[in-house]
Amino acid sequence: MQYRELGRTGWKVSEISFGAWAIGSAWGEVDDRESIAALHRSIDLGVNFIDTADVYGDGHSERLIAQVKRDRPGEEIIVATKAGRRLPQQVTDGYTAENLNAWVDRSRQNLDTDCLDLVQLHCPPTELYYMPEVFGILDDMVKAGKIRYYGVSVEKVEEALKAIEYPNVQTVQIIFNMFRHRPAELFFPEAKRRRVGILARVPLASGLLTGKMTPTSEFSADDHRNFNRYGQSFDRGETFSGVDYDTGLQAVEELKALIKNGGTMAQFALRWILMFDAVTCAIPGAKRPSQAEDNIAAADLPPLTDMQMARIREIYGKYIRAQVHHRW
Repeated sequence: MQYRELGRTGWKVSEISFGAWAIGSAWGEVDDRESIAALHRSIDLGVNFIDTADVYGDGHSERLIAQVKRDRPGEEIIVATKAGRRLPQQVTDGYTAENLNAWVDRSRQNLDTDCLDLVQLHCPPTELYYMPEVFGILDDMVKAGKIRYYGVSVEKVEEALKAIEYPNVQTVQIIFNMFRHRPAELFFPEAKRRRVGILARVPLASGLLTGKMTPTSEFSADDHRNFNRYGQSFDRGETFSGVDYDTGLQAVEELKALIKNGGTMAQFALRWILMFDAVTCAIPGAKRPSQAEDNIAAADLPPLTDMQMARIREIYGKYIRAQVHHRW
């Protein structure tokens, strides 16, 4: 495992880290014993950064992580969580000092810690990025010792660029994968210049980039790939990165032809993300130890060639660009 600096925090985190949405909710059936085993296996293999949120399973994901941390006393395991999605509706008026403190206090309890490592605003409305008073509330929580650092999780590149104008935003979590190229164009250079950490979320496009899905694949009723395919429940870009499912399958078939030196399609997709030095880490999910092992093995693959990188851009332009590039 290799490690990269996380913004200006002083932490060095694993290039492949652990996204804990899947072990909390909205990804079909989950077994807590398997989830805990996946977390342990990831840490055994060098993962030292876990991303979660207070709404993943209504705090269940946070509590599982706390259990794993208790099982491994003395080990440095950095946990990032998120706040804001507990609002019944996403309105800026809900981001008050009272609410933010209540959400943070609940996460502190779930994660069994006095001070949270990193708190991220959880894809708030775009207008919130023009409200410096909200970031002032986060500054006050840092001073109070409730959180060490804070960042944002965003839907759009424009939100990311606005967020990093605030001097104490340490990290930006943004969808970046073979089906979502736009962040690399303008945002990455600016984040690098400001020494802001980048967490690449949805790195496998909700599983499309694993190469394991087919036109007949089915998803359970409680899986967002079933109930949010067209943005019925939250932003459409969260599910399959906003790409039409059948179109995504066509693109994956062409991407598979580029794989060399072994490895799976998922590992190839993760290794592509690591080709961008502005990225701190990718945060794929894993519900079982075997999935965690497969994800982490991507870090050991050789760098992609110039030819592979160019061909990936061509495939993106052919199938994906018109669907997503202008939206997110």
